[in-house]
Amino acid sequence: MADHLLEVNDLKTRFYTAEGVVHALNGVSFYLDEGETLGIVGESGCGKSVTMLSLLSLIPKPPGKVEKGEAWFAGKDLLKMNDQELRGVRGAQIGMIFQDPMTSLNPVMRIGDQITEPMIEHLGMNREQARERAIELLDMVGIPEADERVGDYPHQFSGGMRQRAMIAMALSCNPRILIADEPTTALDVTIQAQIVDVVRRLQEKLGMAVVWITHDLGVVAGIADRVNVMYAGYIVEEAQVTDLYADPQMPYTLGLLGSLPRLDGKHAKRLANIHGAPPDLFLEPEECPFSPRCDYVRDVCRDLNPGLRSVNGSHRVACWIDVKNNQLIDPEEAPVRE
Repeated sequence: MADHLLEVNDLKTRFYTAEGVVHALNGVSFYLDEGETLGIVGESGCGKSVTMLSLLSLIPKPPGKVEKGEAWFAGKDLLKMNDQELRGVRGAQIGMIFQDPMTSLNPVMRIGDQITEPMIEHLGMNREQARERAIELLDMVGIPEADERVGDYPHQFSGGMRQRAMIAMALSCNPRILIADEPTTALDVTIQAQIVDVVRRLQEKLGMAVVWITHDLGVVAGIADRVNVMYAGYIVEEAQVTDLYADPQMPYTLGLLGSLPRLDGKHAKRLANIHGAPPDLFLEPEECPFSPRCDYVRDVCRDLNPGLRSVNGSHRVACWIDVKNNQLIDPEEAPVRE
């Protein structure tokens, strides 16, 4: 096992529903180092959130089930921990900001009580100590008059303030990893920028690692060190953030980047769109899952599912095509996913 803060190997998650088996994750592997920010991007339903929820045993069971995989954190496999061990990790060592703060916060509990709860549970603080720390955290994430607002209920906070309260809750026990699951969804652009700035500033101050889950490559460009692009339950491209934007290698990544408006005026033309529909996850693909929507598709793409191959150092891509030259690669250079 490599010396990473978090290392995930071959994670497979299924959902057994009345309509059939949903192949949500199909062998996801990645790592996270101390203090870095990993961006995980892709369209809705690609497996971004399910990946993190699977690691922390937060997917509903049933219908969800982690079929296979390892998730090494601080020398222990998260997927083999019992409920008591996981309670000692969730919140204390791995904090999580969920997508919708209105449904994630308890509407009948005061904000301060929800922030102090994990500190009393994991850090052994008394209520007075925890309340003082909650006020400090609310002030740290930019809530004005925190000593007064700590007694408010969630409905008394705006959307941006509720998200800041969620960040304060996730940071309450000084976790080593912060998972931000689309924390800027449904917020206006100004508030999005403020939330990104809050997380970046707190990361620098506290030295934690961050996993930032989003469909917005624009946000990732300003906050991430490395990026994993997901599609249909697979990681299809991974690279340093500068490499991904300068030299994308996967047709899906090209489509995502082509759909972003540019403020510098370069390539001023109609924004790209990815034609077709997302894949049917009831079917486990034997071919490249992106092949029905790909402009570079060849016969081999419809026959074999490519694994990740190295194109330049840590830059890896799951594709049978050299997109720069629009040519097939040598089949010997790439693995085939089982």
